[in-house]
Amino acid sequence: MDMLIEKIKCEGIVLSPSVLKVDSFLNHQIDPQLIHEVGREFADRFSSSGITKILTIESSGIAPAVMAGLHLNVPVVFARKRKSLTLINDLITASVYSFTKEETSEISVSKKYLSEEDNLLIIDDFLANGQAALGLAEIAQKAGSAVAGIGIVIEKGFQKGGQQLRDKGFRVESLAIIDSLENGMISFEETTENMGELIR
Repeated sequence: MDMLIEKIKCEGIVLSPSVLKVDSFLNHQIDPQLIHEVGREFADRFSSSGITKILTIESSGIAPAVMAGLHLNVPVVFARKRKSLTLINDLITASVYSFTKEETSEISVSKKYLSEEDNLLIIDDFLANGQAALGLAEIAQKAGSAVAGIGIVIEKGFQKGGQQLRDKGFRVESLAIIDSLENGMISFEETTENMGELIR
């Protein structure tokens, strides 16, 4: 994903040794061409996995998930963080702690949209401590759905989430893995074939 790496290098802003701001192209303003290619890459990596649906979380996971769903020709289901007047009955829920916002949210999906017949691809924009992905995996488990893998646009390799998910047996495919944000510099990790391509 050279296009993604270059975008991060050119437009990513390091706010601290643990926080990278990419709201100019990923999670506030969205670069449609980039996200289209992100979706294509996820689809390529999971094309032989028998994906029936993509599961993500609002709001930043929706754009890459929809593009992957477009290329895989499968529906996209997103877990809601906020209560809704129309989403009140037969919900599957999980609690997710956000280190960035320093708050816990209850995420929910209607039972109507996940079943034991589903083989899910979980997609999110960032992977740091892994709480969102674990919450989505918990919802999948409660629905009886299988999880074929987890697709991440940007992983902070220096935080524990990725290793935690892999230790639990999940296949994690991250398109860009950041090794460090120290001294205001973005450095990328050299990845294995299973985790992505050479990006440095």
